[in-house]
Amino acid sequence: MGDTSPGDRDAARPGDDTPDGFALWPVAETERFGFLSLSGELSPAEIGTALMRIAACNDVDPTDDGDLPPRPAEPLSGFLHGLLNLDHLYAAGGLRITDVSTGITFSPGCCDGLEDRRDWYQVLDGSGIIGYGHDPLPSLAERLGDTIRLTVDTARDDSPAIELSVTELRHLLAGTERDLAEFLAAATDWVTEHLPDHSVPLTAALARVLALPTPGVVLAPLGAERA
Repeated sequence: MGDTSPGDRDAARPGDDTPDGFALWPVAETERFGFLSLSGELSPAEIGTALMRIAACNDVDPTDDGDLPPRPAEPLSGFLHGLLNLDHLYAAGGLRITDVSTGITFSPGCCDGLEDRRDWYQVLDGSGIIGYGHDPLPSLAERLGDTIRLTVDTARDDSPAIELSVTELRHLLAGTERDLAEFLAAATDWVTEHLPDHSVPLTAALARVLALPTPGVVLAPLGAERA
């Protein structure tokens, strides 16, 4: 990730659980509850880990969701079942901003997953303030004129905070979108190679969970007529 004053940003941690003894495809060893920054620079094994975490995050038992069809008995199809069939997909984690001059980190909150990252624009162009939940800390982002203040823990009067300009935050968010688009392109190639029988629906599911266009799908310009 590139450094940008006063900090850098990560499109972080798709999922927070690693099934023990996972052997459906190659994965990298990572910290179980750590962050995995998504970008086009991930190794093939790290892409496998990211996909595993996203699938695990959406691995809902059909008995807990009446709209899901029965889970296939085949292990691979069974593990991907939720990711390929749920209407609303979820990616635990979100955007993490670190002030490289102080080491202060503003971590993703429990109420703003990676799929909700565009909520950040509420701080820039909407209400000017947004809370990111109570876990791991009650964090808050707010716009004060041309300055964005990121308070790590609102329960503390002396909470660490990061301040950056509106322009800097826009730059960081634009960089995040590029990173995620490059990750999706790399993941599409990975899926085609490692999971060819699931490549079309799985690529579409990854695009949905990342709130990005499906690779290879050309969107019609606004106002264009469809045949």
